[in-house]
Amino acid sequence: MTERLQKVLARAGLGSRREIEDWIRAGRIAVDGVVAELGTQISGNESIHIDGKPLTLAPAEPTRVIAYHKPVGELTTRQDPEGRPTVFDQLPRLQQGRWIAVGRLDFNTSGLLLLTTDGELANRLMHPSSQLEREYAVRVFGEVDGLILERLLEGVELDDGPARFLALRDAGGSGSNRWYHVVLGEGRNREVRRLWESQGVQVSRLIRVRYGPIELGRRLPAGTRRELGADEVAALRAAAGLPPVPKAPRVPPRAQAKGRGQPQAEPRARSRNAGPHQRGNAREAKPGPRKSVRGSAAGATGKPAGKAAPPRRTRGKPSRRP
Repeated sequence: MTERLQKVLARAGLGSRREIEDWIRAGRIAVDGVVAELGTQISGNESIHIDGKPLTLAPAEPTRVIAYHKPVGELTTRQDPEGRPTVFDQLPRLQQGRWIAVGRLDFNTSGLLLLTTDGELANRLMHPSSQLEREYAVRVFGEVDGLILERLLEGVELDDGPARFLALRDAGGSGSNRWYHVVLGEGRNREVRRLWESQGVQVSRLIRVRYGPIELGRRLPAGTRRELGADEVAALRAAAGLPPVPKAPRVPPRAQAKGRGQPQAEPRARSRNAGPHQRGNAREAKPGPRKSVRGSAAGATGKPAGKAAPPRRTRGKPSRRP
């Protein structure tokens, strides 16, 4: 079977599918010595070069996703010419592939940022067709009346087309500073801020609190991260329209030991001084001489039993007592 080049490379964690498509358009990728095109299909046995460097496609590792609480003052980029901190400075190193940010949060926005090793998953989560909800807590400065809220829900015209909030609710506040929770179904650049600014209202603070089924929660302080569990990753894949990752069948330890090619445990020889709870190999354990039972009758009457009689001597070598 063959798959599109950008899909295979994205699944290997080299970047999002959209990013790899840009590499193909720029002529940076070659397959078997031929510059790749967007329709190039591969089976995985080809010779692939990126910027003239050979690429080895290792077996895919399990999908990993990190929830990071981005603080204000960090950039969602790999390198900054001005040397400012980036979200990638805080992530663990990978043996294979790289971390891919699911969308962006600008310099002055904090909150939930998802990062994954699966480029195909990242692409599905960001694609407008997925309509995954992004929820934000926003503090605005200015007078807000019912007509403004109604227009933001019905839709307003922005520079890059119409936009609206899917949901909007008052979250409290006092005076000219009020908090609202708003929900978007796409991730256009600075969309939340531009929607409020279209109504003459200034955003003074913006926090993303949810992306699809994953919530920021209160136990993740700014600048910290946590890795999502298998159930959360499965929920993300389902929300993105991807099939669940098949789980390898669990083989019981006893079945593993009985499999072909597995070394069998050797029987333990019974020690001569072994007690009754130490059951060794019956053929290896030699029975010893029976002990005398003299004096048992006396013991039954409550009187102490007499001393055992010394062994009889026989001709030849003296017998050994057990």
